[in-house]
Amino acid sequence: MAKISKALRTIPIAFIKVYQWFISPLLGPRCRFYPSCSHYACEAIQKHGTIRGIGLAAVRISKCHPAHEGGYDPVPLAKQDAKPENNSESESLLNQPTETKSL
Repeated sequence: MAKISKALRTIPIAFIKVYQWFISPLLGPRCRFYPSCSHYACEAIQKHGTIRGIGLAAVRISKCHPAHEGGYDPVPLAKQDAKPENNSESESLLNQPTETKSL
């Protein structure tokens, strides 16, 4: 199953790479965002899978026009990346009793 998933991610990324290598240099830099829409699409597909990645890329491309100011727009974190890490050291510091001084 993992091989099929990887193959499904490879196909759209290959099309994007062909665009980046052969078509984009002819058009010049036009993207209003950083990272560019094509780099965003590759990263979104790698992080979120083919279906959700293409959906995120489509939303991003729909915003890439002169009426939108553009700017920095990173790919959102995947669900497994968004979970906070279990840091036992910080938890132990938070759970220590505090000392109160009487005047």
